Amino acid sequence: MKSWKSLRIIVLTMLAMSLLSSTASASTPYDSYTINSQGNDIRSIAGFVYEESITGLDLESGAFERLESLHITSDGDIYVADAGKNRIVHLNSNHQYIRTIGDKEGPGKLGEPKGVYVKEDGTIYVADTANGRIVIFNKDGQFEKEFLKPVSPLIGSTFSYSPSKIILDKRDYMYVVSDGNTQGLIQLDPNGQFKGFYGANHVGFSWSRVLLRLLATESQQAKQVTLRPAEFSNLDIDDEGFMYTTTLGEAANQLKRLSPVGVDTLNIGIEREYGDFYSSGPFSMPSFIGISVDKTGIITALDLQTSKVFQYDKLGNFLFAFGGIGEQRGLFTTPSDLAQTSDGDIYVVDRGRNSIEVFRKTPFAQLVQQASTLHVEGRYEEAKTMWQEVIRLNSNYEMAYQAIGKALYKAERYKEAMEYFELASARYDYSLAFKEYRKEFIKENFTVIAISLVILLIALRIFIPRLLRWVSRKVKEKSQVSVTLQGKKGETI
Repeated sequence: MKSWKSLRIIVLTMLAMSLLSSTASASTPYDSYTINSQGNDIRSIAGFVYEESITGLDLESGAFERLESLHITSDGDIYVADAGKNRIVHLNSNHQYIRTIGDKEGPGKLGEPKGVYVKEDGTIYVADTANGRIVIFNKDGQFEKEFLKPVSPLIGSTFSYSPSKIILDKRDYMYVVSDGNTQGLIQLDPNGQFKGFYGANHVGFSWSRVLLRLLATESQQAKQVTLRPAEFSNLDIDDEGFMYTTTLGEAANQLKRLSPVGVDTLNIGIEREYGDFYSSGPFSMPSFIGISVDKTGIITALDLQTSKVFQYDKLGNFLFAFGGIGEQRGLFTTPSDLAQTSDGDIYVVDRGRNSIEVFRKTPFAQLVQQASTLHVEGRYEEAKTMWQEVIRLNSNYEMAYQAIGKALYKAERYKEAMEYFELASARYDYSLAFKEYRKEFIKENFTVIAISLVILLIALRIFIPRLLRWVSRKVKEKSQVSVTLQGKKGETI
């Protein structure tokens, strides 16, 4: 088993080195970088490289028009929500046209669909935005039924229902993003019945609002703008049933992993800033509009503000970023959604170009992701060899130093762990390692330390008093000599 792991690491390393030399001559239009502990961008080997664009011009479907989102099945089939032509376009894993879903007339006619989700059995769920409904087609693309605006006292008659994204859990419960809704995801049962709002964002605490309630009059309070929670913009779900969401209008915790009861388990007790705040000018706030999670829990998110794709591990640690604003291939004009294949290749919908931009995962990204997955699972020793290869390829990859430090810490090699934690600027981990190293040092050198303490006590008890008495005597003698000399000097005068 160990020999196989070593062989796999060697192969990945050789592939990464070959990629590094190839990308030097065929550079991408965007900078590949990592983020260090000080929040600075550090140049890195590319994790993803542009491969091709899918526009529909060379397909039987014809050109796309105002693409909104896409869904990729476990088999690699691609379903594209083409809002401009009121249809869902189905492509196979080789990007060949299969069929168009959406009737020209009748109940199966779509109106600017923004979201699509496909079950394992081939059933297709469409967020039919302009018609304010969820439409279900069978695996053959034939209309089956529709779910209109849900009815509930919790929603109310004035609620504006505009479904834009949809996903299903293992119970076939639907979770719907409705544009403009700030109460959370809409949860519907398999029959389309409303089951409540799920995982709503919260308005943070503010002393100014507290003072306003205490000091302002009712009329003054009425004039104040009502502060509402931020709305969700997109969602995905993992195999364990955790829901991953993106949020607009928040400066922190824009990405969340919601438990089955709607609690954020990604940002527990902390505020984490995702994305890049300064790429498009000072004080620009990220606006995440797309998210995808793979089977290992690696999160990939799309930011509209910078037109960049950011990738994080299961704990929210930054791994890669690519993309940006521009007209070149590999950059985006107005991105709107993303998805990824089972192999980890990323597909980004660029609504501004009416195209799907395909990015291939590099061997370096594969190496980092495998090491990160082992690290997150607590298998530090297994991940250590991979992280060492990451450092050899990119000595600036700070997370690798911290991960190796944790492997050494777990192996009780605290002094070496301290060295790696220092390189990673991981102060907290360094403190823990130093504490254990101090205990270990005292334990190993207890005899020497004990003898030294005994000698010190003897010195304090015997020699120090004698030294003090000797010094005192010398001072007195010197004082007496001085007095005698002064007396003789006076007699002479």
